[in-house]
Amino acid sequence: MSNHLSFEKPLVELREKIAELKSFAKEKGIDLSEEIQTLEGRLAQLEEDIYGNLHPWQRVQIARFSERPTTLDYIEHLFNDFLEMHGDRLFADDPAIVGGIALYKGNPVTVIGHQRGKDTKDNIYRNFGMPHPEGYRKALRLMKQAEKFSRPVICFIDTKGAYPGKAAEERGQSEAIARNLREMAGLKVPIVSIVIGEGGSGGALALGVGNYIHMLENSTYSVISPEGAAALLWKDASYAKQAAETMQITAPDLKKLGVVDTVIEEVRGGAHKDVKKQAMLIDQVLEESLHTLTRKSASELVKERYEKYKEIGEIITL
Repeated sequence: MSNHLSFEKPLVELREKIAELKSFAKEKGIDLSEEIQTLEGRLAQLEEDIYGNLHPWQRVQIARFSERPTTLDYIEHLFNDFLEMHGDRLFADDPAIVGGIALYKGNPVTVIGHQRGKDTKDNIYRNFGMPHPEGYRKALRLMKQAEKFSRPVICFIDTKGAYPGKAAEERGQSEAIARNLREMAGLKVPIVSIVIGEGGSGGALALGVGNYIHMLENSTYSVISPEGAAALLWKDASYAKQAAETMQITAPDLKKLGVVDTVIEEVRGGAHKDVKKQAMLIDQVLEESLHTLTRKSASELVKERYEKYKEIGEIITL
C-alpha cells in the first residue's frame, strides 16, 4: 500500500531526486551544494503551491488516507492512563468504536471515538470504522457514566458512516443513532467533538452533538459521501470530485457556514506526516474548550448546546 497521496507524486519524485543527488555527491566527494539548494528551493515552492491551495477533493483524499492518525493514535498522545471499556451491556462489543476513561491534564475525562483499522486484517476486525448499533449503545453507556460522575466527554469522529448491513438494521441501527442524538442533547456535562478524518452522515452525528465541534483542516463532515451525492445528482459516481466542491463538506467551508467552531491547523502535508505535532495542535484547542466549558453549570451547557444546533444552517430563499 502506497504511503503517498496521488497528488503528491511530483513532490515524491523531487524528494527522491534530491536524495539521489546528495548520495552521489557524498559517494564521489563532489560539491553539489548549489544544485541541491536550488532543488530544495523548488521543493519548498512546490509544497506551498500544492498544500497551500488544496481543492475539496484533495482534502477528501487526505481525510480518507489509510495512514491518517486514528482515535487510538490521538488518545496515546493526548491522554494518560486510558482505560478502555467494552460492550453495550445489551448485545456485544463493537471494535469500530473505542471508549473509556482517561486523565487529561490530571483531570478525569471520558474519551470516545470511531476507530478505523491500520491494515486489511485490522480493518476487517473494526469493520472499516463503520459501527453497528452496539457501538453507539456502548458510546451512550459511557456518556451516561460520564454524566453520573461529572466527567467531560471528548469524542473523535472518523467514519464513512454507520454500517448499513442487514444485521445492523435488525438490531436497530436507526434507533441507536437517534437515541444518541437525543441523549447527547441533554447531557449535563461538557461535550467536545473533533472530526479527525471523515465525518459521514448519521454515523458521525451520533458522536457529534457537542458544545463545541472542531475539525482538522483536512477532514470532511457531510450527510452523504461525494460518490453517493454524485450518483444521486448526476446518476454517475465518477462525478465525485464535482460533488465534493459543490457540497461544501470541508472544514473551511463548514466554518463559514457556522457548523463547526474551530478549524484545527494540520501539519504540512496532512496529520499523518507528524502525529505527535498534530496531537499538540489538537491539544491547544481542546484545553481551551474544556477550560471554558467546565466553568459552566449543567443547565448552561444544555441550553447552549440547544441554541448552537438551533442556529446552525442558512436559510436560502429562491
